[in-house]
Amino acid sequence: VKVPQVALASSTSGGRLPPWRASLCAAALLCSPAALSAHPHVFVDGGVDFILGDGNLLEALEVTWRYDAFETLYILSSYEMSLNAENGLDEADRLELVRRRSEWPDDFDGSAHLTAGGEPVALEWPRDLDARLVDGRLEVSFLRSLASPIDLNETEVEVAFYESTYFFAFSITDIPMFIGEAAPCAPQVIPFDPDEGDAELLDVLARLGREEIPAIANVGALFADRIALQCA
Repeated sequence: VKVPQVALASSTSGGRLPPWRASLCAAALLCSPAALSAHPHVFVDGGVDFILGDGNLLEALEVTWRYDAFETLYILSSYEMSLNAENGLDEADRLELVRRRSEWPDDFDGSAHLTAGGEPVALEWPRDLDARLVDGRLEVSFLRSLASPIDLNETEVEVAFYESTYFFAFSITDIPMFIGEAAPCAPQVIPFDPDEGDAELLDVLARLGREEIPAIANVGALFADRIALQCA
């Protein structure tokens, strides 16, 4: 059962997500010169829910991505799919979309980066992907199990929502939820809040071409929305 969060600080509806470096522009006439050069190229919002076992053991994360409208059209076009009369997907197309999007690329870096007590936590390969169309946008969700469950009564955890090269920009717009029984826990959404130095770096990144990768390693982490979770 999904249980709403007990407490939430603030969320953001801004734009900032995952490898799958398919070319953003299938046809040049669909892309403005700005879109061809701006970095990041794909905008995804969504969030992360927490799957708990007995005793407040964190066992897995459920990750949700909601692609921007343009990327949605590009993905469907690349699979030679189109909307039906109800502006949705026929079930056969939806199932084929699930199959194709479940073929994760070798360079997939997660988008949900978990730490416990400040140390990185290993997550298993994505599984149980589902896909649907929501208000004209492709939404996918999938699970990332922890290699070893974490006792939330003893450790504070944080999830940063980003893709390392910032080719995809992720934003947390969904309220974090608990799946399973949860003792009092307070997830706090911490939106990225740029300062003057961030603005200068963002301006540099915006000038990169589509095939260029930022020289700064793991640059996406600098612009990540985060969820901090502390349980009593």
